[in-house]
Amino acid sequence: MKPFACMLLLLASCMGPIVAQKPAEPGHFDYYLLNLSWSPEFCATLSSSPQCAAHPGFVLHGLWPQNSDGTWPANCNNHQPAPSEPSAWLAMTPDLSLIEHEWSKHGTCTLLSGDAYFAQAQEAFRSVTIPPLFTGLDHEVAMKPDEIVNLFLAVNPGLKAENLNLSCGNNRLTAMEVCLSKDLRPVSCTALRRCRANVVKVAPMTSGAK
Repeated sequence: MKPFACMLLLLASCMGPIVAQKPAEPGHFDYYLLNLSWSPEFCATLSSSPQCAAHPGFVLHGLWPQNSDGTWPANCNNHQPAPSEPSAWLAMTPDLSLIEHEWSKHGTCTLLSGDAYFAQAQEAFRSVTIPPLFTGLDHEVAMKPDEIVNLFLAVNPGLKAENLNLSCGNNRLTAMEVCLSKDLRPVSCTALRRCRANVVKVAPMTSGAK
């Protein structure tokens, strides 16, 4: 199984039931869900993925069109051109197969070309400051979900708790999600599955750390 497929299965198991919007038409969605995947957790189960060699922290899984009722469009019939140079986006999404997947499943549901879609995803990704704890974590830590959210709020004064959604699986951190308007302004997250763990374990960024 390809690395990006394993990542999708891991996230799906953490997020619970998801309902795709039908029919899916480009541009018919309410807001964006910016999914920042905690790469160390993914790499703990699939170290062969291209993204794992550099031991990154949060990486961009995707910028996903989302609806306020919990549905989302996917695999839309979009005649816009695909990204001309997918490798240009590896710094934020370090897996070419995942980049290609994100365009076909999510990017096509915008009204943007592939290049414009990933440029927008990059702008959204860069707009979120990652707390210092998650830029060089060398040992596993255990934190309450609210504590993780508060770390993001402390370094992102433009965000509120209602704009963030913490994702976890088996009481382990898998992703931080940020809800954004179509022009990338923070909006309230709606109808998303939130992490219900009392305490979340955070995997370290280095494979040999304990």
